[in-house]
Amino acid sequence: MQPFQLPEFYMPWPARLNPNLEAARVHSKAWAREIEMVDSEQGAPGPKIWDEAKFDAMDYALLCSYTHPEAPGPELDLVTDWYVWVFYFDDHFLETYKRSRDLAGAKEYLDRLPAFMPVDPTSTFPEATNPVERGLADLWSRTVPTKSLDWRLRYSESLQNLIKESLWELSNISQDRVPNPIEYIETRRKVGGAPWSADLVEHAVFVEISPEIAPTRPMRVLKDSFADGVHLRNDIFSYHRETEQEGEINNCVLVVERFLHCDPQQAANLVNDLLTSRLYQFENTAVLELPPLLEEHGLSLTERENVVRYVKGLQDWQSGGHEWHMRSSRYMNKGSNDTQEQMLLGGPTGLGTTAARLGLAPRSLGLRVRSHTHTPYRRVGPTKLPEFYMPYPIRMNPHLEASRRNTIEWARRMGMLDSLPGVPGLGLWNEHRLASFDFPLCASALHPDATLPELDISSGWLTWGTYGDDYFPVVYGHTRDMAGAKLFIARLSQFMPVDDSTPTPLSLNAAERGLADLWTRTSAPMSPNARRQFRSAVETMVQSWLWELANHIENRIPDPVDYIEMRRRTFGSDLTMALAQLSVGDEVPAEIFATRPMQGLAKSAQDYCCLTNDIFSFQKEIEFEGELHNCVLVVERFLDCGKEQAVDVVRDLMTARMQQFEHIVATELQTLFDEFGLDEKTRERLNGYVELLQLWMSGILHWHRKSGRYPESALLNSPAPGRLFHGLRGLGTSAARIGSLVGARKTNDRRSGL
Repeated sequence: MQPFQLPEFYMPWPARLNPNLEAARVHSKAWAREIEMVDSEQGAPGPKIWDEAKFDAMDYALLCSYTHPEAPGPELDLVTDWYVWVFYFDDHFLETYKRSRDLAGAKEYLDRLPAFMPVDPTSTFPEATNPVERGLADLWSRTVPTKSLDWRLRYSESLQNLIKESLWELSNISQDRVPNPIEYIETRRKVGGAPWSADLVEHAVFVEISPEIAPTRPMRVLKDSFADGVHLRNDIFSYHRETEQEGEINNCVLVVERFLHCDPQQAANLVNDLLTSRLYQFENTAVLELPPLLEEHGLSLTERENVVRYVKGLQDWQSGGHEWHMRSSRYMNKGSNDTQEQMLLGGPTGLGTTAARLGLAPRSLGLRVRSHTHTPYRRVGPTKLPEFYMPYPIRMNPHLEASRRNTIEWARRMGMLDSLPGVPGLGLWNEHRLASFDFPLCASALHPDATLPELDISSGWLTWGTYGDDYFPVVYGHTRDMAGAKLFIARLSQFMPVDDSTPTPLSLNAAERGLADLWTRTSAPMSPNARRQFRSAVETMVQSWLWELANHIENRIPDPVDYIEMRRRTFGSDLTMALAQLSVGDEVPAEIFATRPMQGLAKSAQDYCCLTNDIFSFQKEIEFEGELHNCVLVVERFLDCGKEQAVDVVRDLMTARMQQFEHIVATELQTLFDEFGLDEKTRERLNGYVELLQLWMSGILHWHRKSGRYPESALLNSPAPGRLFHGLRGLGTSAARIGSLVGARKTNDRRSGL
C-alpha cells in the first residue's frame, strides 16, 4: 500500500512532448548497451544494476522529451544520454556502496570521477574501469568542446557537487542520521543534481547566460528555486521506493515527518506546500527581479533573448519532469489527484493539460493569499521565550566598560544620535537608548581576548550595522523609495576603497560617516585580497536591504527557503564570518572554507544567531516597526499556525542547527584536516576559528537576553518614526521623504559649516 495519497500539485506551465521521442529511445538504449549499463548475457562484472525490461520501464527518453520539448534530435539524444548516466550513477552507487555502507570504497570511487571531466577539453582521460567512468568520459567529450570556459566551469562545479555530496548521503545512512530541514534543502540542492540540470538546459536551448549576470541574486534564485522544485517533487514521488525498499533516509518527506513529528501524509502535504512556495518564488523572481537586472546591466537584445529562452527551458523542465514522474515505473504515482477533476472553474483533461487544472488547487491558492495579506503593526504582545539549547559558555572581555564609553562617544561623533535629515527633533537613537542596546556587551562576548582598540572596532561594526538596519527602512521603506535606496547602497561601496590611494566622497549622513571611519581603522592592516573579501561581506549585507524593501513594496512575506538564505545576509553574518576568518590569517588555504563541513559550520552558526534574533525581536518588528521579515511570521503563515507554535518551530530549528554544528565538529572536522594534510599550526588556527563560532553563538544569545532593545517596556517608551511615516502620501507630505540625498547634503553642509 502507498504510505500516503499524492497531494494536489501546483504546476503553472503546460507540459509538451518532443516529437523526437522514439528516436531518442532507440539511441539511448543502444548507447547504454555500448557503455555496458544494461545487462546482456555477457554483461560486465560487478553488481547488475539494470536489465533491459527495467531500463525500458524507467523511460529516460520520455523524461528528456518532456523536459526538453524543443530540442532537435541530436541534442535530445545527447541530453538523454546524460540522464541515463546520472540515474545509472545513482543506482550504481546505491547497490555498490550505500547498501554495504562502504564509505572508504565510495570515497575512492568518487575521487576518480573528476578526472573524466576536465575543464580543458584537450585533456586526456585515464582508463575507465566501470560504466560510470566510461559513460562520463564519452559524454564529456561530446558536450564541452563547443562551450565557453565560464560555462564549463559552472557545469563542472555542479556535476562535481552531485558526485562529491553522495558521501553526505552515505554518511547519514551509515549513522542513521536524518538531516534537519535547512541542511537537507541546501545539500539536496547539490547532491540531487538539479543545478547541473539547469546548466544542461543552457546547452539544450543553445544559449549561455552572460558571466556578468550569472552570479547575481535573480539568476541564483531562479536556479536554486528550480532545483528545489525538482528535488522536492522527486522526494514526494520517490518516498515509498527510497524509504521502504532502499533504506534511504535522505528524503524531504521523511525529514519533515521526523522534524515536526507528524505522519507521512501530513509531511507529504507540507513538502508539497514548500514545492509550491518555491515555484511561486521562481515566478516572482522571473517577473519582478529579472527585468530590472537586465536593464541595470545593459544587456544586448541577444543576451536578453538568451535569458528568456533559459527561463522558458527551466519552466519546460518543471512541467515535463512532473509529467514523467506521473508515468515512470520508478516512482509511486497511483491515485494522484491529477486523475481527478478537482477544478474550481472546470478545464481540459488528458495528456499535457496538467497546468490548466492544477494551477487552481485550493491549497496552493491559500498559500499564495497568506503570503500577500500581511497587516503591518498588528498587536502581537510580548513573546514568551522558550528554553534555548546552548552547549557553549560565554567569556567576557575585560575592556567592556571602557568600550561602552568609547562606543557612545563614537556614535555621537558620527551623527548617529542626531535628528534625522529633514525632520528636526526626530532621531532614531539617543544616548540612553544606545546605552541600553549595549553593543559592546555583544562584542565583548564575541571577542573576549581582543585588545581595547580591537574591541572598539568590533563594537563599532555592530553599532553601525544596527544603525543602518534601523535607518534604511525609516528613510526608504515607508516611502517605498527604491530608486533612492539603490543610490544610497551604491554610495556605501565608495567608502570602502581597496586601494589606499582611491579617494572617498564627502559623507552625507551618519551611515556613510560611520562606515568611512570603520573601514579606515579595520582595513589598514589587511592585504588587498582580504580587503576585497571584507568589502564584499559588507556589500552583501547592505544589498540585502534592497530585497527587504522589494518585499515591503509587494507586501509579500518571503518564501521560507529564500528567507533563511537571505536572513544570513540581512543579519550581517557574512560580515561576522569575514572578521572571524581574518583572525585565522591568510595561511589557511581558501578552499578549506569552501568545503561542505566548513560551510556547514558557518551556516549552522549563522542560522542559530539569526533565528535567535527573530524570536527576541518578534514584537518589536511586527508590532512596532511594521516588519514582515521575521522567521516566526514566516512559519506562522507557511504552517497557518499561531505565534506560540511558530516560536516553538523556530526554536526547534535553532536546536537542530546547533546539533548539526556539534555533529560536524565531532565527526567531520578532523577527517577534513587529514584529507588536506594540514600541519599542526593550521589545524590550531582552524580550531580557533571553530571556537570563535561557538563564542559567537553563545555571545549573541547572551546579548539578546541582556539588551534593552527588545523588552516591551523599552518599545513603548521609544520613538517610532516608522509608524509616524507609514502611509504618508500626497501634497504636503514631502518632509516624510527624508531619504533624499539633497536633504541629507544640506544637513551635512550645515554641520560642516559649508
